[in-house]
Amino acid sequence: KIVDDFKIDRIIVASKGRDDYFPAEELLNQKLQGVTVESGISFYERISGRVYIRDLRPSYLIFSDGFRLNRISLIEKRVIDILVSAVGLLLAAVPLGLCAIAIRLETPGSPIFSQQRVGRGGKLFWIRKLRSMRNGAEEECGPVWSRSDDERVTRVGKFLRKTRLDELPQLWNVLKGEMSLVGPRPERPEFVESLSIRYPYFALRASLKPGITGWAQIQRGYVNEIEGFEEKLAFDIYYMKYRSTVMDLLILWKTAKTMLLMSGV
Repeated sequence: KIVDDFKIDRIIVASKGRDDYFPAEELLNQKLQGVTVESGISFYERISGRVYIRDLRPSYLIFSDGFRLNRISLIEKRVIDILVSAVGLLLAAVPLGLCAIAIRLETPGSPIFSQQRVGRGGKLFWIRKLRSMRNGAEEECGPVWSRSDDERVTRVGKFLRKTRLDELPQLWNVLKGEMSLVGPRPERPEFVESLSIRYPYFALRASLKPGITGWAQIQRGYVNEIEGFEEKLAFDIYYMKYRSTVMDLLILWKTAKTMLLMSGV
């Protein structure tokens, strides 16, 4: 009656549990009459760009659409990674040199910052970035998550972070095959264990190469506490489910806009 009276063209089914009353016959009749019937989980994903991680079951990951590894798309992804990283390193040579000089003039120490990260399959590798903090900053407090108002960040470092120029040396990691242009953010081994205990599905991210940028990075940005990773994980799993060459290009375009508009953190 409601569907007929209000000319409803879509019904969202969001049952809280399996014991709830489920009007299967009514829903089937409406579907046969041309009304779209959609699950609440699918609707949530479509409007939010993330999975509903608080009620995520293994059966959903196994039986739902997506999460497919297509050999052709993987080859396309690697070709794009090689071409863009190679050209990017050539074009970025002068800007990187100028940034390195600016870093060195403001603070002593190497302008390049090396840090160990966790890659695909849990393999460790060394990531390179332009140093945005004062030299030896981590020796003062040990491994901690960075913050948007981090006092350790230098004046040059703030500019590098806003423009994302500090990430450019990672193009070398992409060229070597340790990273991809687009993927989950590579985390530090010191944090991975605690995050995997708190969020059981966090380990799924290791099935992909980490990325310089990614769906979670452009949607959520930096997080500086363990609770914030729940939302980023929801975005990462969404990317794993729906990733494609078109989606990667969209993420790269949005990242380029962030760099040009200096709207990074």
